[in-house]
Amino acid sequence: MVPDVHRKESLAAMLIFPCSLGMFLLPNNGRLACGEMVSMGLIFDRKCGDAYETWYRSRQGRDLDAALAERLPRFLDAKAAERVLDIGCGSGNHLLLLNRLGLDITGLDASTHMIRRAKERIGNRCTLKVGMAEDLPFDDNEFDYAVLIHTLEFLDDPIPAIREAGRVARLKVLVGIMNTLSCDGVKRKIQGYFGDPLFRHARFFNLWEIKSFLRMAYGPVPLTWECIPPLMAHESLLKTGLFPGKYLPFASSICVSATLLYTARTQNMTLKARLKDASRSVIGAKAFQDMRPLEGGNGNERGIPL
Repeated sequence: MVPDVHRKESLAAMLIFPCSLGMFLLPNNGRLACGEMVSMGLIFDRKCGDAYETWYRSRQGRDLDAALAERLPRFLDAKAAERVLDIGCGSGNHLLLLNRLGLDITGLDASTHMIRRAKERIGNRCTLKVGMAEDLPFDDNEFDYAVLIHTLEFLDDPIPAIREAGRVARLKVLVGIMNTLSCDGVKRKIQGYFGDPLFRHARFFNLWEIKSFLRMAYGPVPLTWECIPPLMAHESLLKTGLFPGKYLPFASSICVSATLLYTARTQNMTLKARLKDASRSVIGAKAFQDMRPLEGGNGNERGIPL
């Protein structure tokens, strides 16, 4: 849920987190640190945009970017010139990754400020639109793929956005999240409760929640997932055997891909109009009785006298 921005300063939020760190009572005065809170989530303004870019250029952000660049080709399995929509594209960080794959890229964001930044970075290489993730201004199956990377965290309800992504995508929908069950996720929550302008309004998810959302939106479709290693570890660290490979549900970030299926079924409909009685034959029964063998023909031929 999006935090209640009208909450009085005297109220406090109770945060309980694992790793034997105990229970802490942290202040949450409910003031709007950045962005604009609407019924559909948080729309970034300049302050929120600056906070996100600062985090993205940090060591964690750079490692995450490198991990996504390595995993996106495997997740999408896309061909050059196929169309992809980045929902919640922000200033275009992930659009640049998709552009390197040779894809025809389109970005959408609810923030006019972030779209302006993306245009300055990407120029004419991308189609950019201002719009809401819950009501995409595109036709059905207009794209081959749709991606929502670090988008659901800033929405009030992720289900409508996931459904809309499946409506406009033809092949796959990819969701990337910051994992609430990771140590980094706990750290971001603490930063948010202490007033971090970026993570204060973010809602974090885990693997099982995202799988549940995707199945609610698309039904029993094939799902594949992979993690970003804990503490943003490099790929070389995985080879040491310290981490159980790419399938670790407690990693810093998780990507889940849904392959869209299209099914058809018949629907039996009750016929409410009564069938009329069949009309009489042109050749009546009397005519068949009057048939006799034809002269000059074989024994099986019959004719009607005129």
